[in-house]
Parts: sequence; structure tokens; C-alpha cells
Amino acid sequence: MLLVHCTAACTQTSDEATKPPVEKGQETGAEKPGRNPLNADTRLVMAFGDSLYAGYNVQQDESFPAQLEKALAAKGLNVQVHNAGVSGDTTAAGLQRLAFALDGLPRKPDLVILGLGGNDMLRGISPDQTQSNLKAMLDELKKRDIPVVLTGMIAAPNLGQDYASRFNPIYPALAKQYDAGLYPFFLDGVITDKALMLPDGIHPNPKGIAKVVNGIDDMVASRLQS
Repeated sequence: MLLVHCTAACTQTSDEATKPPVEKGQETGAEKPGRNPLNADTRLVMAFGDSLYAGYNVQQDESFPAQLEKALAAKGLNVQVHNAGVSGDTTAAGLQRLAFALDGLPRKPDLVILGLGGNDMLRGISPDQTQSNLKAMLDELKKRDIPVVLTGMIAAPNLGQDYASRFNPIYPALAKQYDAGLYPFFLDGVITDKALMLPDGIHPNPKGIAKVVNGIDDMVASRLQS
């Protein structure tokens, strides 16, 4: 299992603390205007997460949702991936806005990709609270009959073995409980390669995002076709 290599930025309370100026819309993963309307045969996916989804310090067409949409199109799938990432979000913040984000979509999504918990970990929030918030979000999605792919996170080594032993099992356990797809570690094979990371050592650059997408796109496609 790969370990998270944290830089000094890991001591910040969130990824908001050291972020450089970014273009308007990148903080919240806001969609660019002028997207084609959904057709009857278009599958709708909502990518609901933090800065790893929102497109921290990259162009919006280089963000995780945008690159995933292109990868799915290359597989012949007519999919629109809605970017619902907000930089700095914890699982508590995500839980507060989930229903609002779902209700703001043109229709019920065919799939939600859920990736929160990294900021909880960086802040040292109790894993029990992280798990409770993620469970509540999964309960809401289950109530709405929306399938889920969960992208996991791994605790940074500087938080200690006790914290890691409580945090790391959260995602596999919830994926099993809710029959969700699981990509165990969002930055798998990325965070250990400086060529794929931004200088902060926490967020992937466009090439790193492309590697993430290459690892998860088959799972997302399978879920959409099932």
C-alpha cells in the first residue's frame, strides 16, 4: 500500500491555508457556461468532493470531472460529469450541501462519485466523525436510489499508526456496506511521483489527474452500464 507523502502543507488546517490565487470558479469547481443541455440518452454523473475534484490550481478542462468526461466519451459513452467539488470541504461541509447539490441538478444523476475525507484527515478530525458523515451522505444517496463510486483516502504517516488504523478502513467498510464501487486511494501511484504533483505536494497536476482518471474510468463506465 502506498503511503501519503505529506509536505509542510499537511500541517495547515485545510488546503485553503496556502492556496495561491486561482481563476474564478476553480474554488468551487463551477461549470463553465455554454455546456450542451442534457439529452434523453445522456448519462449524468455528479463528482462530489473537495479540491481534488474541484480542480485546484488547474484549468477547469484539466480537472478530474472534465478529464473523466473526456475519457468516458473516448469509450463511446454519452456522459456529462458535473463538477460539484469545493476546495477545503470536510465531510461535515459536504453533508451540509449534498441535498442542495443534488436538487440543483437538471435531474437525478445516474451516478455520484463521492470523494471527501482528505481535509478531515489533514485537520486530524476524529475518524469516527468522518465515518459518520460519509455514512449519512451514503444514506441520502441510497434514499434517492443513486448508485455511488467512493474514492478513498489514506492517512498521512505523520498522524501516527493509531489514527491510520482508524481512518484507513473507513472507505472499504462503507463501500461494502452500501454496495458502492471503491477506488481505494484517489492519489494511488500519483502522490509518490513529483512529476505528477503540484509544488504543494498534496494536489495532482493535470498529468497526475490524467493518471487518476486512467485508473478509475473503467469502474465508472461499468457502473453506468450496469
